[in-house]
Amino acid sequence: MEEKKVDVVKEGEGLSEGLVLDRLSEDASGQAYFDVEGMSASLSVEEKDRIKGIIEAVLFTMGDSVEPARLAEVLELEAGQVEDLLREMQVEYGDRKRGITLKELEGSWQICTKIETYDYIRKLVSRPKKRSLTDVLLETLSIIAYKQPVTRQEIEAIRGVKCDFAVNKLMEYGLIKELGRLDTIGHPIVFGTTEEFLRCFGVSSMEELPDIDEVRKQGFLEEAINEVSSAIDVTV
Repeated sequence: MEEKKVDVVKEGEGLSEGLVLDRLSEDASGQAYFDVEGMSASLSVEEKDRIKGIIEAVLFTMGDSVEPARLAEVLELEAGQVEDLLREMQVEYGDRKRGITLKELEGSWQICTKIETYDYIRKLVSRPKKRSLTDVLLETLSIIAYKQPVTRQEIEAIRGVKCDFAVNKLMEYGLIKELGRLDTIGHPIVFGTTEEFLRCFGVSSMEELPDIDEVRKQGFLEEAINEVSSAIDVTV
């Protein structure tokens, strides 16, 4: 049996950004951990600042959002400690005149550029292709957002028209994704929203979306029926 190498961090040395990133890249599951001596539950101000620096470096390098539990594993801290540090960092980023912010996305965390810096970034890099969300795309997206997980058939039953183009376009934009298949006849694919959806609409979780009452939900179906009965052509 091959002996597994364990990185040992001696007391006083501390964890380095490189060591944390190496562990993340070697162990995508986040189950492996460091053998850390002298890591106490109570962190000094200096220790907190050092760990915040590591977290910042890891999030910046990873690019995508990272779950606190995964950070906790590689930092050998309690998940609650990492959560507290992340929220402190979020406040610090907000209070300072900085171009980046720390955003929570469905429980995971990601470093993002602030909206007010976009015009300056655009001058340096190629202008991204503008996403055009028509009324049809917005209606389809709202149905998926509020009723997820949802199938194409359920979307079409609400809208009263085919939704293949709208679903495919929203997938292309990265606003929705396939969540799996139902264990029923035909095993239809079910769809839900993505982290990109949260970023685009400026919310941290689905719970922050405005409430929609049952009357509005029923309105989706009634509007769809009216569209069909009126024989209105919809161009998307």
